[in-house]
Amino acid sequence: EATGMTNREEAELQISELDLLSSMFPYEEEFVVTDQLAVAELKHYVENESAEMPSSKVHFILNVKPEDPNASMVEFSVVCALPFKYPSVLPEITVRSPLLSRSQQVQLNSDLKTYLMQNCSGEPCVLSAREWVKDHAAAYIDRELSSSSATTSHAMQAEDVVFTRLWIYSHHIYNKQKRKNIIEWSKELSLSGFCMPGKPGVVCVEGLQSSCEEFWSRIRRLTWKRILIRHREDVSLEGGGLAEIQKQRKFPTLEEKCFDAHGARGNHMDLGQLYQFLEEKGCADIFQMYFGVEGH
Repeated sequence: EATGMTNREEAELQISELDLLSSMFPYEEEFVVTDQLAVAELKHYVENESAEMPSSKVHFILNVKPEDPNASMVEFSVVCALPFKYPSVLPEITVRSPLLSRSQQVQLNSDLKTYLMQNCSGEPCVLSAREWVKDHAAAYIDRELSSSSATTSHAMQAEDVVFTRLWIYSHHIYNKQKRKNIIEWSKELSLSGFCMPGKPGVVCVEGLQSSCEEFWSRIRRLTWKRILIRHREDVSLEGGGLAEIQKQRKFPTLEEKCFDAHGARGNHMDLGQLYQFLEEKGCADIFQMYFGVEGH
């Protein structure tokens, strides 16, 4: 080993890098340590001469939104494990995103590894890896496979991406925490749409099918008097990438819409205003599915 660091020195560098990451990315949706026990063992090892080497590597995930303005809704997960000898050896990193086909993911990870091998020997490099992903990863999503490799292995091709829009109905939505969850979860899952609190409560989310399903499974676990999916739209985008998904969206982000009935403390919503809003977005037919009447 060229660097000749001791195990304890390596462990100390790992701890200081983890501390740096926690301070730079204080929110769980950006940085989350998936194995707190391993970190505790590592700290114990650094602080106690007689301690044994830790038994498990530290694992964590960094979620990165790329710089590419066209890719604002997509997120890449940088899944990391630090070998005991890191940073004398490279970290184990896998970058994932639901929008990458199998072969795009393989290519991206192989290019990242090459970059780290060339630029990061013996130095802590998780931040460099994160920067590289931020600058380069979005370019892999729509990258066409060269025809030769595409024909040789059909199995490697991207599965079709399905775009989904869920129209959720609730007896009422008043609770501030639930309203916060709806906004935060849709952001985390790259979903757009809107939430109309009050009575009744209406939530619309749109985006990748798997993300919509994850959103629904979280929402329905909260306590509700009554909540259901009134209508669901699924569009298969054959092998479609990010641009296709963006084209399908009817809402730019997820926002809360309050259509107060004449300032009645926001409890009863003015359904006429909701109808107009849906009509502007090209979704007037949904109103009937919700309320069984023509809008006015």
